[in-house]
Amino acid sequence: MTTHTTPAPGVAPTAPPPARTPVRDRYFDLLRALALFRVVLYHLTGWAWLPLVFPSMGVMFALAGSLMARSLKRPAGQVIRGRMRRLLPPLWLLGVVGVTGMVVQGWGPGDEGHPGWWWLHLTFWIVPLSDPPFAEGLPGVHGLIGENWAAELAGPLWYIRAYLWYVLLSPLLLKALRALPVVTILMPIALAVAFELSWLALPGERFPSALTDFSTFGACWILGMAHQEGILRRLPRYVVPSVAPVVALTGLWYALHHDFGTGNDLDSMPLAQALWSFGTVLVLLHVSPSWSQWPRRLRPFAGTIAVLNSRAVTIYLWHNTCILVAATLWDRLWGFPVLERHVPGLLESVWPVLALAWVLIGCCVLAFGWAEDLAAKQRPRLWPTGEPRHGGRGRGRPGRRRVAAGG
Repeated sequence: MTTHTTPAPGVAPTAPPPARTPVRDRYFDLLRALALFRVVLYHLTGWAWLPLVFPSMGVMFALAGSLMARSLKRPAGQVIRGRMRRLLPPLWLLGVVGVTGMVVQGWGPGDEGHPGWWWLHLTFWIVPLSDPPFAEGLPGVHGLIGENWAAELAGPLWYIRAYLWYVLLSPLLLKALRALPVVTILMPIALAVAFELSWLALPGERFPSALTDFSTFGACWILGMAHQEGILRRLPRYVVPSVAPVVALTGLWYALHHDFGTGNDLDSMPLAQALWSFGTVLVLLHVSPSWSQWPRRLRPFAGTIAVLNSRAVTIYLWHNTCILVAATLWDRLWGFPVLERHVPGLLESVWPVLALAWVLIGCCVLAFGWAEDLAAKQRPRLWPTGEPRHGGRGRGRPGRRRVAAGG
């Protein structure tokens, strides 16, 4: 029998405590926004030192790993379905536009040599368990987009593939992390060493590429999970400041002794990338101030950071194409002799191309960003305002130089 307590006369009944709503970590939002900006700048300029200043991919995987660990307080199957639902619709929209354009330009089963496999591989545009196929060497659209544009469009898809596999493996990784934290965190680094020393050789391309991505950035994803689980906070305060710089500098030493520089940066050195990203991410998570409100100096940028976080998938998927279009349009200015004669430095500068690329990225946010709202089962918005709502490899150069795809 249920007993009801009647409040004493003159005493107001006690209201139930309000339900707690999740508080956004502004520090994580800032890191994600910086990571996206650095990715765009790096893919435009190809400056080898940029990944050293800020290892964007390691940071993005660490933040995603932390959010995944927090979500796994719910049933794993429900969480995985939710993550896939949020990830895939923006990819499908990219595929509809990109694959249609490739087919219009003549791409088809004959280009792969195996028509049956071509149709099967197209399913990777639906669920990217491996790299989706794309047309190599397509001609550009004169004056609008440069040649081999399909390679640029497909360039960021390695991140989507790696992210999907991390999501699928996260329930197992979280159990392993709770049981053997040190072994689990270091496992991807050990795998990177095995690959680098040729102790592990696998046939084919698709499976080895997935394992290489895991060995390069898997430790960052697991570090994010460890941060969420409180494992890093339980370490003595001196451990991270002592260990992280040693790991990062080991990666830097390895890179410098393997011809690090223009055309040979961290992206082409998986072990160096793994060590540098691990050490840097470990420091960033150790510092983690967990802001619930923006510091005064960052408040003017709050709106921009909110847009970058709300449309992170759209920006990442479309930024390479926007860079290529921006560089192609800027190249047309060389056709004006007065400009070539009087302001050649301006035509060679990366900064006008960067500004134009971000204008085009903004257009893609308007044109395609609503898919992220639909994926999150929310009302579509042309331009996100306010807080985000929750439930790469390649580079190019402006001027006369073509933009290349990568990570």
